[in-house]
Amino acid sequence: MTDTYVQERSTKGRKDLSYPAAPEPLTVPVYDNHAHLEITDGPSTGSGTQGLTLTEQLDRAQAVGVAGVVQASGDIESSRWAVDAAASDSRVLAAVAIHPNDAPTYAAEGSLDEAIAVIDELAAHPRTRAIGETGLDYFRTPDAAVAGSRDRAAQHESFEAHIGLAKKHGIAMQIHDRDAHDDVLETLARVGAPERTVFHCFSGDEPMARVAADAGYYLSFAGNITFKNAQNLRDALAVTPLDRILVETDAPFLTPVPLRGRPNAPYLVPITVRFMATELSIDVDELCTQLAANTLAVYGSFSD
Repeated sequence: MTDTYVQERSTKGRKDLSYPAAPEPLTVPVYDNHAHLEITDGPSTGSGTQGLTLTEQLDRAQAVGVAGVVQASGDIESSRWAVDAAASDSRVLAAVAIHPNDAPTYAAEGSLDEAIAVIDELAAHPRTRAIGETGLDYFRTPDAAVAGSRDRAAQHESFEAHIGLAKKHGIAMQIHDRDAHDDVLETLARVGAPERTVFHCFSGDEPMARVAADAGYYLSFAGNITFKNAQNLRDALAVTPLDRILVETDAPFLTPVPLRGRPNAPYLVPITVRFMATELSIDVDELCTQLAANTLAVYGSFSD
């Protein structure tokens, strides 16, 4: 099934495309709660990049104490790929959605409602445990005042529809929030958030983390928490209750320091986990135990 839909990450501006060596294994297994394994990355072969297969990704992860991966999606094709991956390997659970940056394209084609209907069908699969990633992204989407753009309106329409799907199917929701913190929080408060709501690759600051945690949301931290310019993320982590913290790679993106720029993969989760444990001044095993419990509380068992 892994050949049915594969994207390729751009190599532009990246000097070292080799996969890093495996880190020291974790003693207590954890889960990568957000990755895009359908996107290949790795050394150039002349005809493209040489990425790892799904099985290779999962085997490498398992060898270092990463027991499973939630495969996230952004369009119809990747959502179908996620469900197929989850059905083919018990170490994968699926999250399906139309990404906020893709919603305007579907809307312009007059097919947003149809696309959301497909996500609705895929969400009914027993291995689909989240709607995601959905939300708002103002980084690449102009305000309505710019050239009369309706792109943000399409994002809001899609976001609210996805919230409804998570509630309908009784599954979690993974939020993509870029430069849209206030509007995301307002939408969740107004529409009513799903019972299990995750801020994927949390990008806010300490005050936002407090608001999100008080609302019962989960905050998922990725490799960018290790970046020098990410003090806001470290401050957010410090005030987030342990029972609301998740970890992810967002692979193949956001590879943690000191490997930034090289291909990211679930097997590199231990680097971020150990960094987080240091920041929180707690034992790595203690943090891993909590991260695993949180992941299973959000998505359910990987073996079911």
